[in-house]
Amino acid sequence: MSKSEEATYSHGHHASVISTHARRTAANSAQFLLPHIKPHFKILDLGCGPGTITADLAALVPEGSVIGLELVETILEQARSLASSRGLTNLTYQTGDANNLAFGDGEFDVVFCHQLVQHVKDPVGVLREMRRVCKAGGIVAAREADYASFVWYPCPPELDRWGQLYQQVARANGGEPNAGRFMPQWARQAGWKSGDVTVSWSSWCFTGDGARSWAESWEGRALHSDFAKGVVSREFGTQEDLEGISKAWKRWSFGSIEEGGYEGDDLEV
Repeated sequence: MSKSEEATYSHGHHASVISTHARRTAANSAQFLLPHIKPHFKILDLGCGPGTITADLAALVPEGSVIGLELVETILEQARSLASSRGLTNLTYQTGDANNLAFGDGEFDVVFCHQLVQHVKDPVGVLREMRRVCKAGGIVAAREADYASFVWYPCPPELDRWGQLYQQVARANGGEPNAGRFMPQWARQAGWKSGDVTVSWSSWCFTGDGARSWAESWEGRALHSDFAKGVVSREFGTQEDLEGISKAWKRWSFGSIEEGGYEGDDLEV
């Protein structure tokens, strides 16, 4: 029996979210994968969003091809526009569900996802599907976040409240916000042997303009994204809580430029 996604994407697709996603590149979000890519590879990028990473991958495989897959059609308009502006003719986008991929066994040299698995109901099942459509000897690559490892300075209490609320909303939506730490275990459950799994880690350290951009994103997301709607609708917090969090992100961005700000670990598998 085919399976469909049961979890809800906690961030949603408000402009404050997509603008952050559009700053992702293969260099800053898939560096661990790049040395393994060959020009003839066929690549599948799951949960591709606005397609910035996907487009970079396509540029690396001029003799191959890339498919970007996204559950929501509307966001793919931006992705297709980017591909067209860069003249990438080996790149296509389509809608689809990572739980039930519409591809045959062993079709791709690389199956990649960036911060997708934390948002799905059945992460092991998604990894199994990724493994199924990847060629024998190919690469399944997943980069995941671990929200509980995020740290920052200055440390206003509203940002601790933000972290608490995000954990609540993400889990209520069916996801696992600390997916990074679970990836090796999930990979083994999906059928890989321990020796077949390579684990690495990296961190995003935001200071200066980078800190301001991150904070400005969450200043808006705290009020307008699906995360904000989930806080209020599930009665985890109030609109006043969200307004305080939004203002705290704005204050933090200026403080971090003077004092130094740091935003936690992403784990790569």
